[in-house]
Amino acid sequence: MLNWLKEQKLSIVLTIIGILGYLLFAYKIVRTDYSELIVLYTVLFLVSFYLLKLNKNNLSYLIVISIVFRFLFLFAIPNLSQDFYRFIWDGRMILEGFNPYLFTPESFIIKGEFPIAQAKELYAGMGSLNGSHFTNYPPINQLCFAIAGLFAGKSILGSALVMRLLIIFADVGILYFGIKLLKNLKLPVYSIFFYILNPFIIIELTGNLHFEAVMLFFVIWSLYLLHKQKWKLAAVVFALSISVKLIPLIFLPLFFQKLGFKKSALFYGIVGLVNIALFAPFISLEFIINYTKTVGLWFQNFEFNASVYYIAREIGYLFRGYNEIAIIGKILPVIVIVFILIVTFFRKNKTIVEIITAMLFVLSFYYFTSTTVHPWYIATLLLLSVFTKYKFPLVWSFIIIISYLAYANSENKENLWIISFEYLIVYSVLFYELIKHKRKQRHLLF
Repeated sequence: MLNWLKEQKLSIVLTIIGILGYLLFAYKIVRTDYSELIVLYTVLFLVSFYLLKLNKNNLSYLIVISIVFRFLFLFAIPNLSQDFYRFIWDGRMILEGFNPYLFTPESFIIKGEFPIAQAKELYAGMGSLNGSHFTNYPPINQLCFAIAGLFAGKSILGSALVMRLLIIFADVGILYFGIKLLKNLKLPVYSIFFYILNPFIIIELTGNLHFEAVMLFFVIWSLYLLHKQKWKLAAVVFALSISVKLIPLIFLPLFFQKLGFKKSALFYGIVGLVNIALFAPFISLEFIINYTKTVGLWFQNFEFNASVYYIAREIGYLFRGYNEIAIIGKILPVIVIVFILIVTFFRKNKTIVEIITAMLFVLSFYYFTSTTVHPWYIATLLLLSVFTKYKFPLVWSFIIIISYLAYANSENKENLWIISFEYLIVYSVLFYELIKHKRKQRHLLF
């Protein structure tokens, strides 16, 4: 025991620093404390980096501390995001017999009606912007919200605790299938901790209750099944990922080369049927109108932490004198679709590593051209990068914390110099890696 303590002395010191840091993050820091936020986040990143470096061959220790760090947030109210208030609202609406896709929280509040417990508190917490829109969270996500309502129908903290446990279980599932897939692909198993031990993931998903973890659990499970040639079951599991968050829809064309025409048709058919079945209890003409309208807001109304879009917007200001989001928001998705088709048909995507690399670049391109890139969106890129040669999402997972500087002022106005610095770092690392790997390929050829 004493020998072990001596050997692990530095790791134990780093773990204690990590525990104290996460406790501060969970129970003290708010997003307007931008100096403390960035300093503490940087410390936690360094702690995780050195813990991983010291324990590459001690996976048991990394697993234990990764779970311990997550459980430190168990009784915390999210401090960097208000979205969880809407999650609780939707879950309780379902349990009260309402279709959450047909009503906005505002529609009840302005009439003085309170259909669920703590309706006033939840509406105040989510804010008028969120409360004035219809929900866009798919059925499996809604199921998670309903489970929280079932076990804690009258407590906001209790609901947050239940949702947090679901997210922690999802991350444990990602760890399990991530290790299995890395072993099968003969890749370093410790690489999964670039995701699991990353403070960005612990804070944004476990801490702030973003359900990317549940979506990614189904994505990584599906990829493992696909690698094992169990493509029908993989289709069912992949459909579940789409029913948590819609973003995996963007990956569907990338399976075409591996599966071929006949299997692809069946794969897409299974994915479609499973999602239709999951949406069936909520489907109506009104639901379709509300849902498509709400999803469309992300392309033509909302703006946050964008890169290419902000450049296009500035050009619009120069020539037209006003914000061109309504026009640009329609053009950018078309460009993304063209890029996906190019990657699907003009790039080799037959092995799982090739498919995951294609997924990484397709989603990166989508975010680079998107009007809205919230920090937690990067979680998917980070997990995909674990199975590739590229580490620019790891750098992005660190530098994206500066996007929270938008909340340092009362108007929540972004500083475009800060955003430019963020993307300068990300693009620089990306282009460096692309050039480096291109040179390696040439060297192998000659």
